[in-house]
Amino acid sequence: MDWPAHAYETCPWVPRGRQGSREDRILAEYTAAIPPYIADLNYDPTGQTARAHDSALIEVSRLEAGWGQSLVPVREFLLRSESVASSRIERVDAGWRAFGKAVAGGRSTKDAQLQLAAVDALGKLVASADVGAIIMPAILDAHRLLMEPEPYADEPGQLRSVQNWIGGSDYSPRGANFVPPQPDRVSDLMEDLLAFVERDDLPVMAQAAIAHAQFESIHPFIDGNGRIGRALLSAVLRRRGLTRVVTVPVASVMLADTATYFARLGDYRGGDVDALVGYVATGAVHASIAAQESARRLAELPKRWREMARPRAGSADEALIDGLLGTPIFNAETAQTLTGTIDTSTYRALGRLVEAGVLEMLADGARNRIWAARDVLSELDVLTETIGRRVAG
Repeated sequence: MDWPAHAYETCPWVPRGRQGSREDRILAEYTAAIPPYIADLNYDPTGQTARAHDSALIEVSRLEAGWGQSLVPVREFLLRSESVASSRIERVDAGWRAFGKAVAGGRSTKDAQLQLAAVDALGKLVASADVGAIIMPAILDAHRLLMEPEPYADEPGQLRSVQNWIGGSDYSPRGANFVPPQPDRVSDLMEDLLAFVERDDLPVMAQAAIAHAQFESIHPFIDGNGRIGRALLSAVLRRRGLTRVVTVPVASVMLADTATYFARLGDYRGGDVDALVGYVATGAVHASIAAQESARRLAELPKRWREMARPRAGSADEALIDGLLGTPIFNAETAQTLTGTIDTSTYRALGRLVEAGVLEMLADGARNRIWAARDVLSELDVLTETIGRRVAG
């Protein structure tokens, strides 16, 4: 069947005091989208879209059954990679050193805290799908987690009660690129979306892509919709069983060419679901292949670290190296847990590994020192760059 395009309605606009320009203050009406109800719609990709869909299933399964099962640290690495890239789409980018400080509980920048919150939100929403359902409370909880670093966030963990919009003026929908549905439509549309997500008779990657695009059209929160919507895509793949431990880093595909990403969302709103599904499926292929390359590099790191540091057998240095893939960011207390030795021995080992270039000290405060395996964290950027090159062709 043909996928229905969004409808639109003209709505009255009441200016918010005397904020904004004269054009904002005299605006009397705006046009808001009305996404279709999709719970009972069917979709089967054909032709080139179907081939892209099948290729995505193969590559994601290969990532899952290969490195996802054999190298446990890859799971956390890909979760962080997806969250960091998703944050960068929203221009939240702390860099891996600041992000590392946030992970270890050190003093960090606002962007680093937001990136870490995105990791927590994605992880929680995807984990909720393990029980076989994606429910509204899980989405609200994920949004609340995401917005925790924003002390003045409007309505965290709640469906929006006001009109929002994308682009244009900060004070009114004037000149907006897209205006989501009026707030009184949001609850019913979200209920319909979650009913669509619960179906098991749809092609998996297509269902995940459509769920993401529909979520972005509804824009159910005042802020944070992009990051939660991309997390929903990953959660659908988990609920359907395509992934069990890995997170496919599709946000890096979207980050590599945001203009195309937003254009495909626009295509969906116009009823062209094939363009959207083909885009997400092809992106999943790029992301999965690049993630496998990252996993191979990560698996080779312990050998490289031993060559750099030449630790004695049974030493604290060796114990740290053995734990770095699973715990690439840590403080002094965690370091002692990894080595099983006293403070002096642990600090000496840390100093030797810093000197050898295996570790980098991210924070050297008297009370909260933080170290990181630079090769693991810098691989976050390498993966994003690798995906970007694949997307560029």
